[in-house]
Amino acid sequence: EVQLQASGGGLVQAGGSLRLSCAASGFTRDDYLVGWFRRVPGKEREGVSCISPSDGTRYYLDSVRGRFTISRDNAKNTVYLQMNSLKPEDTAVYFCAATETSGVYRTWWEHILWDNWGQGTQVTVSS
Repeated sequence: EVQLQASGGGLVQAGGSLRLSCAASGFTRDDYLVGWFRRVPGKEREGVSCISPSDGTRYYLDSVRGRFTISRDNAKNTVYLQMNSLKPEDTAVYFCAATETSGVYRTWWEHILWDNWGQGTQVTVSS
């Protein structure tokens, strides 16, 4: 059974930093794609970032590029999202997602393509 365990959310002031972690288990292969999404009440789930398992290529939502960094520790089966220079508009519930389906990276921001989800972790940025 695939499980994703997200952690690291919290309350931080604008300009501060947080690091989210997503621990994965139950995958039959190592080449699964992992991504981060966020959701604000009343809005669609938004793709924030993902990282390719094969070559480590990183993809970012335009509004977080340069502030957020996704990384992967294959030995620990954990993906991290380092979030710096946080803004109030980054406030959301953040979810990690993963898939073994090939080709998802091409349209990684489409949440309906991802078939494994962790529980959300709340990130609140105060102004």
